[in-house]
Amino acid sequence: MALSAAVRILCENSNEIFFDVCKVLLSYADDILRHPNVEKYRSIHIDSPTFSGKLLPINGAVECLFEMGFVEADTHLVFPKSASLYQLKIIRESIAAQRAQRLGGGQHDHLSTEATAERQTSSDSSLLDNPSSQSNSKDFFVTLQSNFQRVLLYENPELQQKARTCIPYKQLSSAAEQKLKLAKEAVTACKLGKEDFLVLELLRWFKNEFFSWVDCLPCSQCSGPTQNTGSLSPTVNDLRWGATRVENHYCETCQLSTRFPRYNNPEKLLTTRKGRCGEWANCFTLCCRAVGLEARYIWDSTDHVWTEIYSVSQRRWLHCDSCENVCDKPLLYELGWGKELSYIMAFSRDQVVDVTWRYSCKHQEVMSRRTSVHETLLLHAIIGLNALRQRSLSVERKGELNKRLLIELVEFISPKKPKEGELGGRISGSLDWKIARGEAGGSNSQGAGYVFTPTDKERRDKFMHVLYNATKDQYCRISNDFKVIPSWDRCVWRKESVFRKVENDWEMVYIARTEGSCTGQISWKFNFAPAQLSVQSVSIRACTQTFNCGEVNWLLQSDTITTNFIGDGSMKSFKCLNGCHEFTVTALLSGGEGNASWQHSQLFRQSLKEKEQSSFEILIHLKDT
Repeated sequence: MALSAAVRILCENSNEIFFDVCKVLLSYADDILRHPNVEKYRSIHIDSPTFSGKLLPINGAVECLFEMGFVEADTHLVFPKSASLYQLKIIRESIAAQRAQRLGGGQHDHLSTEATAERQTSSDSSLLDNPSSQSNSKDFFVTLQSNFQRVLLYENPELQQKARTCIPYKQLSSAAEQKLKLAKEAVTACKLGKEDFLVLELLRWFKNEFFSWVDCLPCSQCSGPTQNTGSLSPTVNDLRWGATRVENHYCETCQLSTRFPRYNNPEKLLTTRKGRCGEWANCFTLCCRAVGLEARYIWDSTDHVWTEIYSVSQRRWLHCDSCENVCDKPLLYELGWGKELSYIMAFSRDQVVDVTWRYSCKHQEVMSRRTSVHETLLLHAIIGLNALRQRSLSVERKGELNKRLLIELVEFISPKKPKEGELGGRISGSLDWKIARGEAGGSNSQGAGYVFTPTDKERRDKFMHVLYNATKDQYCRISNDFKVIPSWDRCVWRKESVFRKVENDWEMVYIARTEGSCTGQISWKFNFAPAQLSVQSVSIRACTQTFNCGEVNWLLQSDTITTNFIGDGSMKSFKCLNGCHEFTVTALLSGGEGNASWQHSQLFRQSLKEKEQSSFEILIHLKDT
């Protein structure tokens, strides 16, 4: 059985503790299921010896009660009449199945014949629990099972009703109908349906009106900026809503911590309405199910999640990222964000599907990175999970799922070609956060992706020296016989919302943010691995100028090291990169005031008359690897 987060934590305890806790939890659940209308079975006093002594100290025990449906009420945990007996039964059976598995099948639980059947059927998917599997395979399958269990929450009728009270469905539906009408007037053979436009309206509403992104919460006392300084211990209430991780957003001015619980329960997210991609995809997928769209939760092993929605009119699944407000742009992550994809899995109420190939046009590269689990093992695991989940489905529904899967597999055979809008960097999140994750991409493909690598001469000399002159708008590679490369963006690795500004009236030139943008970034990349060299030391000189609260932050980054420096025009030396094979230099532009704020943070500001003065310089001493 696919394990929920709480049951998975519970299973990490020793056998002795695990069996004692299971006995108590199953007793609580069975009493309610056998006597659903008897009040005394629906309440647990938190001061009772059983609760305080046998459950409270044990990892996963209280979390299991919350997943069953218990809630806090003063000195008690209660199972309210509005709680779902179906959800209680799911968690109860999951615990019972794990208990029976540890007992080696020697004891059977007779409350649910369905649970017994599931344990018997699970022999078909025994690969999931093969003790000879490598640890990374085990972790992978735990994630697979956990996500498959998670999506059942979206099918809870009471939870869907709560979501519907938050969604302006009539307004969204009316807008979708109007846009469908216009589309049919413009295109005679329009093959789109109302639900296709409803998806677009739902994405727009969720992004612009309902949910908000959190990098760091404002200080709860002064409302000023905070920094994420690590983790705090979750409270009982945090655990109730699936927040096993709580971030500490610390205000240096007030010396006060603001807690940011990372809730996993979509019901709670309907109230908080904030988070990062995990919270966004979790809540958005619920909203899609609440309005009748067939949706599935998409998990990417390189740390991102989103949603897919099935289009009946187009007979295919549509990529939908609520964080970005984009639809049907599956190559966005690989080409736009620069992600090195490996595993992308889709989870719906009825099925798990490996959809990696929809999101890549570089299938061979992706295949070389799929090393977490053997492909045959993964295939058998998916078949086993689907067999368990689909055993109660009608013949017609199974046939429809198989037909869709066949169409998907045919689609996956040929890599896609990029479409407009799939080459840009990530929108959601702060620029620092996007760059740290390697997802900033570029504002367009021109000039993005250049990497400095040693020439034969530079390899022999073990030295690289590069200058940029803003007035001439050219790079000069002094260490390679003074080779000149024109245009500021020709040697750029990544850029976003920046351009070269020439002020003819003031006779000045500089690089600034594009007008109207809040942030911008530009980076240069150096790679010495192909020449079998590594860094000995790096020296950088960068000239910047700011006005009216404008800011320019410089970062020097390798795989393991990130260091900040000031671009004040003086030469800065760095030995911390000693031994690194590659690094990037990045400038982050932000701040400023008023309509001209985009001009208030500038790189390489220089007079048009100063034709020989360089404004950016990098010297790199190298050594053999």
